Amino acid sequence: MQLASYINDLLYRYECVIIPGFGAFLTHYKSAAIDDENNTFYPPSKVVSFNKQLQTNDGLLANHVSSSEQCSYEVALQRIRNFAGSLSLQLYNGEEVVLDKIGTFSLNEEKNIQFQPLAFQNYNTSSFGLTNFVTTPIQREAYKEASEKLEEKTPLLFTPEKRSASPYLKYAAIGLIAIAVSGLAGFSIYKKGVENHNFAEKQKANSLLENEIQEATFVIENPLPAITVAIPKPVGKYHIIAGAFRFEENASKKISQLNQKGFKARSIGKNKYGLHQVVYKSFENRLEAIRSLQQIKSTVNKDAWLLVQELK
Repeated sequence: MQLASYINDLLYRYECVIIPGFGAFLTHYKSAAIDDENNTFYPPSKVVSFNKQLQTNDGLLANHVSSSEQCSYEVALQRIRNFAGSLSLQLYNGEEVVLDKIGTFSLNEEKNIQFQPLAFQNYNTSSFGLTNFVTTPIQREAYKEASEKLEEKTPLLFTPEKRSASPYLKYAAIGLIAIAVSGLAGFSIYKKGVENHNFAEKQKANSLLENEIQEATFVIENPLPAITVAIPKPVGKYHIIAGAFRFEENASKKISQLNQKGFKARSIGKNKYGLHQVVYKSFENRLEAIRSLQQIKSTVNKDAWLLVQELK
């Protein structure tokens, strides 16, 4: 199933991928963990689950299919609907459906859909290349017991100090120590003098600089008027599409009508088919966009859909 590959690709980038009319895959972050019983280390991961309640088309999968297969949005959406219908038919015929690299679907005794994600499939891109690994436990107690036994068996030998060394060597050693101590004392005195000199020069320079700043006068003969610049905030990449128009004047009329109804409608330019796209509103948060899309579809326009696109 080629669509399973598209869904797998999207799960690495998004937290929710909806198959319209069937359900949604959700990814959840899971911290790194250690299994003490098996001495296994697990890297940080994102595991996938399935929610049958989320079936409203948000445009994410359809846009990805349209871009990957170079077909129109409507054709891509029809392929997704056929895919969802095929999955439902196989399940209700008692078959087990396996989506490559994602997981397995089946029906339980109550005829409810059960989903079992693929084991060890990690959708966390920051953990790419990291795998589970097993290590050998450190036997600290065993090493401690062996060390204690070794200390009990090994005798400690003390060698008496030999006093037959030449006295001249002692005097030479004392002389070397005295020279080293005097050298260190001299170096310390020299270093202290350098620091005092540097501090005095720094104070003198700061005093001169303060006097020059106090005496300086700045005169601006022709000051420029203040300018207020309004910088528009980014509107996000999730856009609820109200319609696409061949002529720009029709798009402008649609924008005026929607603004009169309280929407923040605007044009986001032409699509690849040369049509002027008008949006009800744009969002930065995907879940907020989905909630607004559901409300618009149920109250204003059942043909509205969600476009995911970064605007230039």
